[in-house]
Amino acid sequence: MQQRIGHILLWLGISVLGASAVGGIALHRGESINALWFIVAAVCVYAIGYRFYSAWVAARILMLDDTRATPAERLNDGRDYLPTNRWVVFGHHFAAIAGPGPLIGPTLAAQFGYLPGTLWILAGSVLGGCVQDMCVLFFSTRRNGRSLGQMARDELGPIGGAAALFATLLIMIILIAVLGLVVVNAMKHSPWATSTVIATIPIAIIVGIYMRYIRPGRVLEGSLLGVILLLLSVGGGGWVDQQPVLRELFNHPGLPLAFGVIGYGFLAAVLPVWLLLAPRDYLSTFMKLGTVLLLAAAIIVLQPEIKMPALTQFTDGSGPIFAGSIFPFVFITIACGAISGFHALIASGTTPKLLSNERDIPMIGYGGMALESFVAVMALIAATVLEPGIYFAINSPAGIVGALPSEAVATITSWGFPVTVEQMDALAKAMGEATLFARTGGAPSLAVGMASIFASAFGEHLLAIWYHFAIMFEAVFILTTLDAGTRVGRFMLQDMLGNLWPKLGRTSWYPSVIFSSALVVAGWGYFLYIGVIDPNGGVNILWPLFGIANQMLAAIALCVCTGILIKSGKLKYVWVTALPLLWLTILTSTAVYEKVASDNPRLGFFAAADDLSQKLASGVLPPEKAAVAPQLIFNQQLDAWLAMLFAALLWIIILDMLRMASRHLRGLPVAESKETPYQQTRLETQQGATA
Repeated sequence: MQQRIGHILLWLGISVLGASAVGGIALHRGESINALWFIVAAVCVYAIGYRFYSAWVAARILMLDDTRATPAERLNDGRDYLPTNRWVVFGHHFAAIAGPGPLIGPTLAAQFGYLPGTLWILAGSVLGGCVQDMCVLFFSTRRNGRSLGQMARDELGPIGGAAALFATLLIMIILIAVLGLVVVNAMKHSPWATSTVIATIPIAIIVGIYMRYIRPGRVLEGSLLGVILLLLSVGGGGWVDQQPVLRELFNHPGLPLAFGVIGYGFLAAVLPVWLLLAPRDYLSTFMKLGTVLLLAAAIIVLQPEIKMPALTQFTDGSGPIFAGSIFPFVFITIACGAISGFHALIASGTTPKLLSNERDIPMIGYGGMALESFVAVMALIAATVLEPGIYFAINSPAGIVGALPSEAVATITSWGFPVTVEQMDALAKAMGEATLFARTGGAPSLAVGMASIFASAFGEHLLAIWYHFAIMFEAVFILTTLDAGTRVGRFMLQDMLGNLWPKLGRTSWYPSVIFSSALVVAGWGYFLYIGVIDPNGGVNILWPLFGIANQMLAAIALCVCTGILIKSGKLKYVWVTALPLLWLTILTSTAVYEKVASDNPRLGFFAAADDLSQKLASGVLPPEKAAVAPQLIFNQQLDAWLAMLFAALLWIIILDMLRMASRHLRGLPVAESKETPYQQTRLETQQGATA
């Protein structure tokens, strides 16, 4: 009885503390607010969501069964299906889902102020993103680890299934292109950052060879070796930056770096998984978790003040980093920090094939997304502890604020965010960079914020080291998702091509591997090229399309989950997935309408193309911009048509789900559920450990 009272008092205290922290963040309108409140609010909200909401969904709706054999046990082949320790599965799942979205999205969305992004990250994750990941993982586990597209085809019907497969592949291509753009913008004209990021590739290969041939199965040894080499690569990058000859070898503009990223993506897709992809997973898990926890500890110790206002004047849509009003674009921009469609591909990909017990689904699905959302909160803090003038000087493209430093600081200061050329020059020198003006994409400003926090906590004289450590941390985050996404895209394309020629569908046939990998890489490589040649840094073109595509993929996943719940006779609980689906459908449809129909050249794709066409025809463009103008005009028009195509595919899938639901509720025949029959588990040791 005393234990129960203590338990109730504990969670009551966490609830009061969390409510106080969220309320303080929402209502505070002073000069600044302590960043510690953000940590407290996040930890309390995630803890309550995991302890109560995920447990309720697991028990009442999904009805998890720890006596039921999973596909990893029933179909164990020692290669793709393999019962795995839940902590190893959690590490793999988190490494695969944690891409640039929770780092870059909140950083860019900070142009609206700290408040909108913070509230959406907390609410969107516990009620939407975590639920989506958990439900998709469960439904895929009950269907032999089927992919999202396969489940849509099986459960909704051929029309919705075909639309889901096609939409998923197209959206994947857009997502990977943006990953590459973030890496390129972080390395552009930065020899230190470029040499450090390049070094992570041979390091991953060394670790792969070490764990496969030198010390087989020694995962911890290999991971420690990799972490040590990664840290040495950061210091080595500083040495390279001081050598005149070597410095020039790694000092490149965006286009050559983009071609390098494209080549890396192709190699990552065709090389054996143990050589590059798997060791990068191990390394990235250690680096991601370690760095996030270290950043949280530094914030708790330092308790820095948030310097960005709660709301800026850019909520009206006039923001310099990207155009668009707070609704719907704060939600579109935050993307993976609250809910991510990409996660559904992982939750219905490799993870269900490794799961040894259904009772681990809340920890891996709900808990993994909660941890990624916590990363988003850390990123938002790192961006908003900077002086607003510095934040906008780093993230605003030269085409908006002016190409000369004096023009940029004058423009930004006129917005009410004072900054000087001397201040930016001193900051760039301290970070080991030539300049920090117009370093668009979010990654550089996030690295500056992280470095400032780390340096204040662990040594100001190491500021440049901390900055490039943060760049390397972001690159490890991103490249893990880029190479995994390329490989997943290759699997999806092979599945589709197999309908034309069965041999192309064989993932073990090397000509098919090379051909399909080349097609996928060419697809996202083209959109990466679009972003790199854009005079405004590419973010204004690609990030909104990335956010729209990602959120539409999440809506597709929730649509499949909603359909399965209805077919399973759980209509009274369907709101759990239907409400997030409705919200995302409204968001994405509104965003597509604005990006297509707006007459603002900074917002509307067609408007931007028309504006550039008029400038080209009148001869007012400088020669270098005029040379790429025809390509940019075509790209803007292509983006508009793609956005409309994504919206059309989403509505086809939703309408097909509603058609299926209507037939089921009226007692008419629908596609039979593909849930596998019950089979009792024989993994008694694992079951006992999990119970």
